[in-house]
Amino acid sequence: MSEPSLKAEIWVKAQIRLCDLNNIPALVVRRGDPDAGAVYLKLNRFADGCEVLAQVRTTDGRRAWMRGTGDARVAEADADAYLARQVDFDPDVWILEIEDADGRYQVEGEIV
Repeated sequence: MSEPSLKAEIWVKAQIRLCDLNNIPALVVRRGDPDAGAVYLKLNRFADGCEVLAQVRTTDGRRAWMRGTGDARVAEADADAYLARQVDFDPDVWILEIEDADGRYQVEGEIV
């Protein structure tokens, strides 16, 4: 059974609110389709590099995350280049950047 879908815009706004409550800077770098745009998270760990996660669904419909830039953290320029390629492929994507040097922000769902 798949989880109910939440509109992309509402999900992104909820994440920003959660970050605000925890004093974690977060900003929408790119607004996509408000209803069904793909969502990418750029987790900026500053000196420790960046991770880019793409929101996906598992075979049984649960929300999960795929590492767009691999298992290791990458330089911010590499993360930005990856995201630019995704925008070229699909201009309706959402990009949410979370600046979290301490690694306090945790995504909901498994990372596949």
